[in-house]
Amino acid sequence: MNLNLHRPISRRTLLRGTGFTLALPFLESMLRAGQTATVPRRMVAIETNMGIIPQFFFPEKGGRDYVLSPYLQKLAQHRDKMTVFSGVSLPGVTGGHAAEKCFLTGTPHPERGGFRNWVSLDQLAAEHVGVATRHPSLSLAMVSDGSPTLSYTRSGAPIPAEKSPSKLFQKLFVQGKANEVEANVEALRQGRSMLDFVGGQSKRLNQTLTHADKQRMDEYFTSVRELEKRLHAAEEWEYKPKPMVKNAAPADIDDAREFVAKTKLMFDVMKLALETDSTRIITLFVDTGVIHNITHHGNRPEAVAELREKEEAQFSALNGFLTALDSTKEEGETLLDRTQVLYGTPMGSANSHSNVNLPVLLAGGGFKHGQHLAFDTQNNYPLSNLYLSMLHRLGIETDEFSTAKGTMKGLELA
Repeated sequence: MNLNLHRPISRRTLLRGTGFTLALPFLESMLRAGQTATVPRRMVAIETNMGIIPQFFFPEKGGRDYVLSPYLQKLAQHRDKMTVFSGVSLPGVTGGHAAEKCFLTGTPHPERGGFRNWVSLDQLAAEHVGVATRHPSLSLAMVSDGSPTLSYTRSGAPIPAEKSPSKLFQKLFVQGKANEVEANVEALRQGRSMLDFVGGQSKRLNQTLTHADKQRMDEYFTSVRELEKRLHAAEEWEYKPKPMVKNAAPADIDDAREFVAKTKLMFDVMKLALETDSTRIITLFVDTGVIHNITHHGNRPEAVAELREKEEAQFSALNGFLTALDSTKEEGETLLDRTQVLYGTPMGSANSHSNVNLPVLLAGGGFKHGQHLAFDTQNNYPLSNLYLSMLHRLGIETDEFSTAKGTMKGLELA
């Protein structure tokens, strides 16, 4: 292969001639003279929908010298790269289990009739950083039934989540045949044509609307334009080779009782997606409905012990994911250093259906970690402030998101 190092090299430069194509890693020669590398910043958000037993998660003491709780002991090797939060919640988000759809939106009162969700944290982030990758974002779910998701558009519409690790692997790394690529491109073009039609009709309608309705239509047009851009980018990506990985495609697990093993499979593919820069934004909805009955344990010792065993296994799986990211190097840093990993639940206590004092932690992503930020467990601090800090860390300049009143107090950049 002949590379001219006197001119910048595209990251899409390919190694050829051995029966396959492979995208190059980041090289200094990809930069023009005088340029500096733009550090890729990433975000992963994980929700466990049935809550966890709070006394096994929250440390008793705040600050940097806190003692790890039983669940956090499973993450002990990452203590210096994570921040634990207590006394946080999403203002106005009530309704017990109904709150699971609002974990990344912070939209108040999901239990009320006529509820309409706001845009989720990941989708706002994808609007800004998603253009750099083949997949602007990945919405994933580990569920036994139904179609839950953490991701919502600006109009509040849910984005369907991929439930199969094997299908996700195929989507990311298996190159389609020429006729399949053309079929995908044609479908994307038809989608763009439909948007053109809808946009034209809406503009004519806009001439007869009230001022308030015109504002709503302006928001709609903005969403349409963003979607058009994504469809156009997706069309271009269809003609580019997918990255190759040495890993074999995972075999899906159908037994709903094996939700921890299923989650581990999804974590493995998520790590590959981030490592190959196929996406920088991922959400994962973990449905633990198969243990719903014991989350209402009523403090019965045998039920608490069984639930604790299941939940400790979840934290062991999370530890494996963080370890995989921390073991992967990228330009002298680890993938975890560049990836914010948010983990939390929409209920502070599933036993009582409480939506306050939510168990939440944030790992990696370039913050000064190694602490327990303990806020008032009765008068909670807005969790949405953390989301604003996460957006800022991605380089997104905005002063507002959801119900945030500012950035997260006590959380500083590394």
